[in-house]
Amino acid sequence: MTAKRTRGGVFLLLGLIVLDVAFSFPERYFPNIPGYQTLVCDFHTHTVFSDGLVWPTVRIHEAVREKLDVIAITDHIEYQPYRQDIPTNHGRPYQIAQPVAQEKGILLIQGAEITRDTPPGHYNALFLTDIARLETELFLDAIRNANTQQGFVFWNHHTWHGAERGQWEDVQTQMYDKGWLHGMEVANSGEYYPQAHQWCLEKKLAMLGNSDIHDPSYFSPFSAHQHRTVTLVFAAEKSVSAVKQALVEGRTAVWYKNQLIGRKEFLLPLFEECVKVDEPRLTDKNTLALMIRNNAMIDLEFEAAGLNGPITLTVPAFSAATTEIPLAPQQDSVTVNYEVKNFLVQPEQGLTGQATFSVPLP
Repeated sequence: MTAKRTRGGVFLLLGLIVLDVAFSFPERYFPNIPGYQTLVCDFHTHTVFSDGLVWPTVRIHEAVREKLDVIAITDHIEYQPYRQDIPTNHGRPYQIAQPVAQEKGILLIQGAEITRDTPPGHYNALFLTDIARLETELFLDAIRNANTQQGFVFWNHHTWHGAERGQWEDVQTQMYDKGWLHGMEVANSGEYYPQAHQWCLEKKLAMLGNSDIHDPSYFSPFSAHQHRTVTLVFAAEKSVSAVKQALVEGRTAVWYKNQLIGRKEFLLPLFEECVKVDEPRLTDKNTLALMIRNNAMIDLEFEAAGLNGPITLTVPAFSAATTEIPLAPQQDSVTVNYEVKNFLVQPEQGLTGQATFSVPLP
């Protein structure tokens, strides 16, 4: 990012000068943040025990290949099109997959999808001990029974049958008031839901993004723009109990296409860990050069109001960019104001920040 100076010392981003060296992809897509590990999680997957097309263990091998930390198998309670070939046994997918998950170092969470018409819609329940108790005639009985197991319940793809049918209604208010609704999908597969994002902010619900995968996953290693939609969970450690605590406390962000979606209190420290700036250097008496390194699997998209209008800048995933800042005579520091357009802290609002750099002595 390039900065344009003013006498007062406030600098605004202007543009990219040089794309520099690209780094090899590391084992992790995103760095940890202070106090927490950043775990890559998919809490919405299906197998042949409902309407998926793979055996439960395949989901574990996919997670290993795609470098996930946590998955939940959440087969439908009410919809089992292969019932004649695979008898109903709601806990069986977890039993089959858990030994492989343990061997491969994947945290597997037992869950299910409560599948009703919209409204009220579809809901995933995680951390269950007895899935069969969710097989009830009345919808709210199923939600209640998930909660009596200390389950974590979130509303899936609320506009699946259209925005009009996916509105917040009395049934959601009942669940919310009773403490039975804990989160929402703000992204599912290839779709982002701004309204769900706003509701999560207003109602302090956890934000989730998931693949809702049914077919086999043919993905090669993730790229910034092509990957399954996942939830980043900021957990004290890599354990099922720590993941659950993080979800309950809303310590999440959503990685959807080339966007991260979440609360500023988590996106800001994540951004600060993703971006590293080398020690500034003088290229001549009037120009300060900065090398900015992106330590994450997302292209960072900046915007700032330059003197001639909005200016954009992209720093690709796991790459570095060199920028130059014009200096005033005897100027000893510069401040850069920026917005990270693809770190969404609200619908259509990116993460804003400011960085100050000292000018080295010539």
